[in-house]
Amino acid sequence: MSLRLYLFIMSAMTAGCVLAFGYIILTIDPETTNNIGLVLFYLSLLLSIVGAAALSGFVVRFVFFRHELIITTVKTAFRQSFFFAGFIAAVLFLLSRNLLSWLNLSILIIGLSLLEFFLLSYGKNQQVNNNLNDKNYKIIKLP
Repeated sequence: MSLRLYLFIMSAMTAGCVLAFGYIILTIDPETTNNIGLVLFYLSLLLSIVGAAALSGFVVRFVFFRHELIITTVKTAFRQSFFFAGFIAAVLFLLSRNLLSWLNLSILIIGLSLLEFFLLSYGKNQQVNNNLNDKNYKIIKLP
């Protein structure tokens, strides 16, 4: 997939999610809705934030980190946009249930940070393993 096609599809899907989010805000009453309405609200919010954050994160990385490969920039921006959107949606959900406290917020931040560090170290470990497997080693047989 070319970068231009990725940006076009991501922009179109983000616009669709933002329109769906706007429609849900205008039509669903949070006081009288059931769980399906709340799931639709948070899901459309999550997808809207993921798209907007992925596009803006890619643009910022593309402008400031020109030495990185495009695919690395896209993958990093997309991964971090999921974390950011999940964080915002979780905070808003906890806030709506009056469960948001400094302790819950700290646990959420620490958990997402640990997940990001794990994924970074896992990716580097996979890269090292792939480099070791790609080398052509000669096997010497002893008589």
